[in-house]
Amino acid sequence: MVMTLKVRYPERVTILRGNHESRQITQVYGFYDECVRKYGSANVWKMFTDLFDHLPLAATVDERFFCPHGGLSPSLDSVDQILALDRAHEVPHEGPICDLMWSDPDDRLGWGISPRGAGYTFGHDISEKFNRENNFDFIVRAHQLVMEGYNWFHNERLVTVFSAPNYCYRCGNMAAIMEVDEHLMSNFVQFDPAPRRGGDGGLSTEVTRQTPDYFL
Repeated sequence: MVMTLKVRYPERVTILRGNHESRQITQVYGFYDECVRKYGSANVWKMFTDLFDHLPLAATVDERFFCPHGGLSPSLDSVDQILALDRAHEVPHEGPICDLMWSDPDDRLGWGISPRGAGYTFGHDISEKFNRENNFDFIVRAHQLVMEGYNWFHNERLVTVFSAPNYCYRCGNMAAIMEVDEHLMSNFVQFDPAPRRGGDGGLSTEVTRQTPDYFL
């Protein structure tokens, strides 16, 4: 559906690459299996993953908000450096493209080793330095489950917006989107999962509201 909207409104829809837009992760989280089940072969999956190789790595909103999927990289100090990256290939296991997909904000200062095994953790000093040197108000990113759908970090220099409600059908989290008006004022809209059709033909929603285990 999102790809269809991009084709229909190419100047109004921007799709960024995240860590799930890769061959390895789509095989782990079910997209590969879904394509094979629906279309009888892996051809559709291959076309999508080839397309993923050409998605942008990040975006800006009126040069005020910086929007990667994951986070920052110790190899990247400016947007110009991101523009210079050769992105047309599978997400590597390390390096600046990997960092943009996988890194997370942290309460500790500086750069740290990520428990995900890819990317880094980075403190508020890193966010503030990147925003200051690139004239951004704050960073908007996804990648990390937050129970209320969005959460501010680093003295409101970074916000996580997570738009998948009840992640993996068991996390019980709300989801959110961030709206930006013509004055660049932001507002967050939270939502619960849509009801799922139960076995008796009725609609039901299973939400546990429990803090989930760690997910990629």
